[in-house]
Amino acid sequence: MTYSAWIILTASLVGLSCGLIGVFLILRKMAMMADAISHTVLLGIVLAYIITRETSGVYMVIGGIFAGLLTAYLVQWLHSLEVQHDASMGIVFTTLFAIGVILIATSTGNAHLDVQHALMGEITFIPFNTVTIPGIGEMPKATFLLLIIFSVVSLFLLLFYKEWKITSFDPALAASLGIPVAFFHYLFMSLVSVTTVAAFDAVGAIMVVAMLITPPASAYLWTDRLSIMLLLSGTFGVLSAVLGYALAVWIDTSISGSMAFATGLIFIASFLFAPKHGLIAKYVRPTSN
Repeated sequence: MTYSAWIILTASLVGLSCGLIGVFLILRKMAMMADAISHTVLLGIVLAYIITRETSGVYMVIGGIFAGLLTAYLVQWLHSLEVQHDASMGIVFTTLFAIGVILIATSTGNAHLDVQHALMGEITFIPFNTVTIPGIGEMPKATFLLLIIFSVVSLFLLLFYKEWKITSFDPALAASLGIPVAFFHYLFMSLVSVTTVAAFDAVGAIMVVAMLITPPASAYLWTDRLSIMLLLSGTFGVLSAVLGYALAVWIDTSISGSMAFATGLIFIASFLFAPKHGLIAKYVRPTSN
């Protein structure tokens, strides 16, 4: 594959994984939790590096899961103390992110960990860091990791589709049916954390947040059916990757930034033209007397 093809494929896998997970974030009214976790995973990554002195591999994923679960737990704990939910997220993610930044400045030495890298990623360097896969050949490490994460996310969503659906729409009913709501909540936070960590090194926090929130929000405007929403969200994530790369090449600018911008363009188009909840459709739809 060509250099450009690897970048587009990697970004598309980010769009697919984040698009699927993001639908349930939107439905659970937890969209800003994506922003919180995408920043607090920095703390988990830094702690994993301090312990192992490795900047990639399974330890980074474990560190990210730890940070994501810690974020979810602290937010829930503060909320139980009658702190508003949005305020809880703001307090937790800024505090944990700040700790991560301080640790980068004081404890990581010459490792390739910095705030700019965390925010914007290094997607242009992905094709140069490869690994040999038996039966497949050489491919970028980030692409291989994201392929695994996409497979894991898809598997969990398929295995527990009914549970995700009912816990998202009606947690009280789910609890009355004997479904362990708390377990699925923290399992879901683990999936968000894993997806975020996998995408973090490649595309940075800004694009992770954009892909987790904007494609699902766009899909929400097109349909009320969960299955169709999942399909549309993943499609919009891939489309954002392709359009964003084309835009970045055209005007010679940040690839990750352009892909994040493309998600916004798709949302604007959906907000205006979606036949279900689009602005134009609301004005032209016949009103009943």
